[in-house]
Amino acid sequence: MSSLQVSLAVIGGLTLVAVVAYNYWTSRKNSPRQAEPNREFAPLAQEPRLDMEPVSPLREPLEPTMTDDFANLPQPERKTHLDALIDVIAPIEVDQPVSGEAALAAMPVTRRVGTKPFFIEGSVQAGGPWAPLMPGRRYTAFQAGVQLANRVGALNNIEFSEFVVKTQAFADAVGGTPTFSDMLEEVGRARELDQFANVHDALLSFTLYAREAAWSPGYIQQHAARLGFLPGSMPGRMVLPSATAGTPAVLSLTFDTQAAMAEDPALSAIRSFALTLDVPQIAREDQAFERLREAARSLADNMDGLVTDGGGRVLSEAELDQIGNDLRQLYDALDARELSAGSPQARRLFS
Repeated sequence: MSSLQVSLAVIGGLTLVAVVAYNYWTSRKNSPRQAEPNREFAPLAQEPRLDMEPVSPLREPLEPTMTDDFANLPQPERKTHLDALIDVIAPIEVDQPVSGEAALAAMPVTRRVGTKPFFIEGSVQAGGPWAPLMPGRRYTAFQAGVQLANRVGALNNIEFSEFVVKTQAFADAVGGTPTFSDMLEEVGRARELDQFANVHDALLSFTLYAREAAWSPGYIQQHAARLGFLPGSMPGRMVLPSATAGTPAVLSLTFDTQAAMAEDPALSAIRSFALTLDVPQIAREDQAFERLREAARSLADNMDGLVTDGGGRVLSEAELDQIGNDLRQLYDALDARELSAGSPQARRLFS
């Protein structure tokens, strides 16, 4: 073999090694980042749920301009469901006490009127407190109610008529006499409340994008768990639980569900995930926006990501400050309407 042939062979071998090395480097660079080994990202826990009817689809979210052991945690204040502020209420008088068993048997099959929650409550003594119906008690009066508005819209004439039919059927079954308010007046009140809710609703969502290497589901979960997030009720969802048991999660984190359910999630490459705050659902004193902002900043710093508005536009500190100012005005408006964020009434209205 001549010296030229030897040189060509050496050059060819070196070229092959360079190509293999480059492909390996490129593969490593583009592969999703993995969670650190032998570190648990969070115990599996049930996402906090509210004791209420299933929520309806959300209104269109506003652009950002403007749920372990919970036994020892503070419990939410228990109040009757019905409130004249957000409900149509029909009192039902009875001639004689009715057993809880009989009242429960007379309840309609569904607890909804159209798209609105429907409730019946009872009182065991004249002028006494109202409470959900229970067996083993004798009720001297009842009241039925339907919610005036929610995120689906305002109570309409058809839904009011259905409310009257369901209430009358219950009253007939327990030997009672209901009293109904004027339909046109209540429907008008529902529209006005719905208009207020539309203007003062806010669902803030920040999207974190990977600067370079993508993330695996485990990598996202591990970093989120360090900030207190727990696995949610669906794959690809985590929640930052409230300090009060039985109330909504303060924040939610969501990423590609299919990636979370993949046969080998470690091979799933995720380039973005969302952090979301449902503003009217969380009490002002919980400082949810400040926690959202800090969580976004911390995750972006530790995961080499960018905080954006969802459209890919990076949010500046000045823009985040403006969002915080806008939210303070929104909280003030809700307080003035006696629908403070995080209150039972606000949670029902904005659901």
